[in-house]
Amino acid sequence: MPWLAVTLELDAQHVDALSDELLAAGALSVTVSDAYADTPAERPQFAEPGASGETRWERACVNALFNATADVGASVTAALSALGLDSAMRYDVARVEDQDWVRATQSEFKPLHVTPRLWVVPTWHTPPDPAAINLVIDPGLAFGTGSHATTRQCLSWLDANLQGGEAMLDYGCGSGILAIAAVKLGAGHATGVDIDEAALLAANANAVQNQAAVDFVSTSHPLADAYDIVLANILANPLKVLAPLLAHATRRGGRAVLSGILADQAADVIDVYREWFDIGVAQQDEGWALLAGVRR
Repeated sequence: MPWLAVTLELDAQHVDALSDELLAAGALSVTVSDAYADTPAERPQFAEPGASGETRWERACVNALFNATADVGASVTAALSALGLDSAMRYDVARVEDQDWVRATQSEFKPLHVTPRLWVVPTWHTPPDPAAINLVIDPGLAFGTGSHATTRQCLSWLDANLQGGEAMLDYGCGSGILAIAAVKLGAGHATGVDIDEAALLAANANAVQNQAAVDFVSTSHPLADAYDIVLANILANPLKVLAPLLAHATRRGGRAVLSGILADQAADVIDVYREWFDIGVAQQDEGWALLAGVRR
């Protein structure tokens, strides 16, 4: 059965309310994205933890999915009118054909060659290099499949810098891919921390699948203060808020690895972490910067 996808662009301050009204008017689902994505005006976050209201997207695209038989014109007009918005606002309607969504999704995720000896391989693919270190990770509820530049940067850093035997903390572990990779690359022990219980469940399942002994715990769990490597692939503002905690968790002489930072945000994050670390940009990829530093 086909569907109809309706896309509107408007000020971000109305996004939440319009999403609710569209659902009330019959939309099956509503998604939101930055209207300025892939342009110089793109913003890296939307109501990010630790951020002020001014960091919300200026304008947003709202995409609502309806049954093919729905009167989308009436639904959109009703939603806009309920909020006192211009009911003549321009919107686009596109027909979305039915397909095997599982097969289509799987086709988008192929084995990823991260470094000469490190691959990320979904379960439905045979590892291209059985002799390599193959991280078996499927896309799911938690961030981290290796496809995003920030995850690749962290994997590359771990492969290049782990000496063997280190105690490593992955703060904001998502799928657990980085903690699992650390163990497979020779870390003596790895701990993954996340606020999302669904992510912790996914991370534990991924660790079992990869035969990697990793402790995954909630952010409410007290942290040790003697990790050799503290890695956090989150976003710039949460990283700044978490700086004292992550610094406390890093032993003197240990290293912090910070990712999820747009290149033009790197200087601000570095300024915060300089209180505890000798730190700078270690990698850049697709406009993202990875910072690495040594705890004083």
